[in-house]
Amino acid sequence: MTGILLLFALGILLLFFEAFVPGAVLGILGGIFLLIGCGLAFADYGVTGGALAVAVAAALAGLMFYFEFFVLPKTRLGKKMFLETSLSGVSHAPVAQSSDVVGHVGEALTTLAPSGFVLIAGKRYEAASQSGLIEQGAAVKVTGLNNFQLIVSKS
Repeated sequence: MTGILLLFALGILLLFFEAFVPGAVLGILGGIFLLIGCGLAFADYGVTGGALAVAVAAALAGLMFYFEFFVLPKTRLGKKMFLETSLSGVSHAPVAQSSDVVGHVGEALTTLAPSGFVLIAGKRYEAASQSGLIEQGAAVKVTGLNNFQLIVSKS
């Protein structure tokens, strides 16, 4: 009986420290200790004792998870540990609004073979040619907008 209680206490203690230590090692070890304790209860006390041990282990683990996810974040220590704000943003800003550039005529700043740079309304954009090779200085017309570049054709 002492061994079972010791395994349960050690398992719950490891599940508790799982919240403070990065990685899942302590949680996995805690779960293994609880399972070993349940196995010993089945071996020593039969089906009734083993079932009771499984119920107690599940209840203790449930209480520990409730504490870690709902009680701990509201404490002073938990507020220092858990991230409460979220970051929003993109890794690359959109090239342009389609209404601002589609249909406009500009000039190829570099040779588009099939991609390069164009000048549209005084702004430099990365562009890809739909109509093959476009020489530097040629007039181009914006026909569409891809994620990070304009789609152009010879004008």
